[in-house]
Amino acid sequence: MIPLESPPAVSGNLVDVLGGRIFPAQVDVAAGRIVKITELNEPQANFLLPGFVDSHVHIESSMLVPTEFARAAVIHGTVATVSDPHEIANVLGCQGVEYMLDNAAQTPLKFYFGAPSCVPATDFEHAGDRITADQVATLLDDSRIRYLSEMMNFPGVLAGDPQVMSKLQAARERGKPVDGHAPGLRGDEARRYIAAGITTDHECVSYEEAAEKIGHGANILIREGSAARNFDALIPLVDEHPDRCMFCSDDKHPDELLTGHIDVLVRRAVEQGTDLFHALRAACVNPVKHYGLKVGLLRPGDAADFLVVDNLERLQVLRTMIDGQVVAEHGETRLAPVEVPIVNRFAAAPRTADEFVVPIQPGRLNTIRAIDGQLITQREQIEPREIAGRAMADPARDLLKITVVNRYDSAPPAVGFIRGFGLSTGAIASSVAHDSHNIVAVGASDAELAAAVNLVVAAGGGLAVVADNLRKVLPLPIAGLMSAKPCAQVGRDYEQLDAQVKQLGTSLRAPFMTLSFMALLVIPELKLSDQGLFDGLAFRPVPLFDPEA
Repeated sequence: MIPLESPPAVSGNLVDVLGGRIFPAQVDVAAGRIVKITELNEPQANFLLPGFVDSHVHIESSMLVPTEFARAAVIHGTVATVSDPHEIANVLGCQGVEYMLDNAAQTPLKFYFGAPSCVPATDFEHAGDRITADQVATLLDDSRIRYLSEMMNFPGVLAGDPQVMSKLQAARERGKPVDGHAPGLRGDEARRYIAAGITTDHECVSYEEAAEKIGHGANILIREGSAARNFDALIPLVDEHPDRCMFCSDDKHPDELLTGHIDVLVRRAVEQGTDLFHALRAACVNPVKHYGLKVGLLRPGDAADFLVVDNLERLQVLRTMIDGQVVAEHGETRLAPVEVPIVNRFAAAPRTADEFVVPIQPGRLNTIRAIDGQLITQREQIEPREIAGRAMADPARDLLKITVVNRYDSAPPAVGFIRGFGLSTGAIASSVAHDSHNIVAVGASDAELAAAVNLVVAAGGGLAVVADNLRKVLPLPIAGLMSAKPCAQVGRDYEQLDAQVKQLGTSLRAPFMTLSFMALLVIPELKLSDQGLFDGLAFRPVPLFDPEA
């Protein structure tokens, strides 16, 4: 690994985002800070920008530990992230948060973590641990914890639930922002939710919803991840409300992290006609100001966190600097890998095909409809395919079985039906299943479901695909969520697995990412937990068969 360098001065055409001008300059750096900026008389070859910040990301969804995420992200100009560790917290509780903090401390990239507000996300599923209101307050007392992570329990906020309100009060007393999570919430309910102290929302899927929430006082995080893609719908807001928008990925798989991060969103924004300075406010300035991050903005006295790019159209990152050190240059990371300890909580036992049998009952099936590029689903009522008194998968109608298996205890699996995955044969399974991270699987037959689940069980967590003679698994031994391997290797293994799934007939852009959200009960409309089907709009369980349909 190339040793980190700390050049005393860097020259280029400086993009002063706060001042709204561009001028040739020399930036003098000492002890990790910008000590002087001198305007030059001659235009320079390259451009200097503040570093990019991902304003909301779950590092665990990259399947990488923070140090490995950093090694990949700095190549694309990322200097900081606002990171919610509730994925690992749902598995390991506060121990998981501490794991992320400890690992992140070993890299120059500036990870700013929040205190998970909803562990577990609901009481309608089994998670690996629980974080109480008192524990949330203790986490918020830690100077490394910058904010209260997304408050997914918006019904609890609206109902004034004492535990929920206690967490909001703890953040308010400590002067720390509260992230929101209110998919589809509109009107007076959205106003009341935001008025309770919620400062952001990253779940908007339409311009109208986001504009309304801005009107109620929220900042909008424009999300473009590996599954949820809301950029095109929301990008007009950046010019209309340049101080109220930020860019985020939320969930980013390793193959896509290899090719780009927040830099891609800035480039797309500019290509679509967004004002450059407004786009850079969303990518660089607004997250720093909103969360009070110790990240420089290319001003004298600031930390020397900035980029050298080739021009303002391609925005190709030539060099990334954090605290005056060159952490990436010409597409290569300069950050060294670190040793990673393995932590996990995994008690699931192997399953048999008989455990996924669904006896026929009167009525139609309440069926999940997955939507490509969205976390939300639709609820459909489908006539079952019956064979010998059993409700069976019917790939010809794109009607597959879905199961969620409790990985923390031995319990019967929950089984439902789903459309939208398009598998003609085979099955896929994953221990990345937001938010409780049980095992979720979709398959064309009971035997294939069992085989895919058992591959994940044998690995102690991971992603698996099964079809005919194919048995392939990507192990994720750290909490069943992350690998200790480098991004390039994990990304390559994931790409191979993804390609194998697509050969089974799915047209989903990111089938494993979509699969991971089919157990996320707090995102409407219909999802499946290890306890059964759940209506995210009514916020209650629903039966598999509807006799009145």
